[in-house]
Amino acid sequence: MLDIGRASRIFPPHIRKAITARDKGCAFPGCTIPAPWCEAHHIEYWSRGGPTSTANGTLLCSHHHHLIHKEDWRIQVRNGIPWFIPPPHTDPHRKPRRNHYFQI
Repeated sequence: MLDIGRASRIFPPHIRKAITARDKGCAFPGCTIPAPWCEAHHIEYWSRGGPTSTANGTLLCSHHHHLIHKEDWRIQVRNGIPWFIPPPHTDPHRKPRRNHYFQI
């Protein structure tokens, strides 16, 4: 795992490269936006103490990045794969889902 802790909010090139190798594109379920068009997102928000690291980062397209911040989506990385837990109004059972498009 690459980790610079709280030294910078911005994901440096070496960490972004590692996240890109893992996610290959937007990690949100069903999205097909390729990595060059994505933003690196802190799973545990930087503003809430989250570190800048591969384990705490995932790629999201601009649309899904805003959606994650606007609604109550949760992200968990399990065995190196980002899983998305929907908010109750989207799925009352909050069943975790992942992106299968990039064959993560």
